[in-house]
Amino acid sequence: MKDDKLTFEQAMEQLEAIVQKLEDGEVELEEAITIYQKGMELSKLCHDKLKNVENQLTKVLTEDGEKDFSLQEED
Repeated sequence: MKDDKLTFEQAMEQLEAIVQKLEDGEVELEEAITIYQKGMELSKLCHDKLKNVENQLTKVLTEDGEKDFSLQEED
């Protein structure tokens, strides 16, 4: 599955597994670098997904706020 097709939850699960592996300290240097890079990609993916949701919520709340305000004026 491509990273951009992962859900937020799937990306977080993979990121948690990477963190656990690195914390265990039983990974060879080359593998540690590779999985660290993968972890950074997953971290960015999660951040981007959260930012997108935040922007959507802000837009919805702003639009709803304007609707509520205009409805109150009409009464």
